[in-house]
Amino acid sequence: MGVVGWNFRKFLKSAALEVLLKLMEKKSEIRLLSCCFAEALGTFLIVFIGCGAVHSAVLTGAQSGLWQVAIVWGIGVTLAIYCSNHISGAHLNPAMTLCFAFWGMFPLRKVLPYLASQILGAMVAAFFLFVIYQPYIIQRELDRGIIRGELGSELTAMCYGEYFPNPSSLSTTEGLYDSSKRIIFDAKVSHFNAFIAEVLGTMILASVIFALTDSANNKAPGSNLAPLFIGLTVAVLISVIAPLTQACFNPARDFGPRLVSYFLGWGNIALPGPRGGFFTIYILAPTTGAILGGGLYKIYGSLKS
Repeated sequence: MGVVGWNFRKFLKSAALEVLLKLMEKKSEIRLLSCCFAEALGTFLIVFIGCGAVHSAVLTGAQSGLWQVAIVWGIGVTLAIYCSNHISGAHLNPAMTLCFAFWGMFPLRKVLPYLASQILGAMVAAFFLFVIYQPYIIQRELDRGIIRGELGSELTAMCYGEYFPNPSSLSTTEGLYDSSKRIIFDAKVSHFNAFIAEVLGTMILASVIFALTDSANNKAPGSNLAPLFIGLTVAVLISVIAPLTQACFNPARDFGPRLVSYFLGWGNIALPGPRGGFFTIYILAPTTGAILGGGLYKIYGSLKS
């Protein structure tokens, strides 16, 4: 009887442990789902507010100068971080997710769910912007004599994906689109220069993020103000880099809307783009820059006394 009782207790302990492990696994799945939703929502906010400012500037002339667009982007980033940081850590950017994973600060098993959520959020935001701004897009195409999906339609596609040099000056010019000016215009920013610009911009952004969120940095403004300063950093960098590449720094911000525009009629103008380079300049360059920026901070941050 004693042996039977001992075996029964062993069985109960084993069964209880198995149930506990399953509950923990289920809780982990729910937690990851919550994080993914927060990442999608945060990225939605960034793209809806930021690309919304681009729509209003390019299509209606509502913004006065680059800084107004840049600061709206920055505020969008700040609000998105405040909305999602307590749930998912507010990566909101595939480049930052890959950066954190590269430096061992984020589990690899969560990388793909985060990336997919960020791109999905960006795509949903881009679709809604298309829905509400469609009449203005059509009017701009008529005014400039451009056909969606053909050369020149990047003047409206720029509201979604990004192009180099920034074609906003061509888009807002009065009269019919003159394709003969594109050769001289495109020569202002080469693929190499665009790549370097995106690497440098994202490297600076990542370094600032690492500095602002480093618990050992007692000179930082504090966790409650970090999102504000991250947003301001984005705005400042846009003011510098946007004339060259439209200032991506975030592969989800480019690829999500670019993919939407591909299916909404822009086709090859969206992917791969009239000059190509969307992968190297708007995905590879920001990712490389983020990893370098994170590493740079880890190096000089480790030198503090």
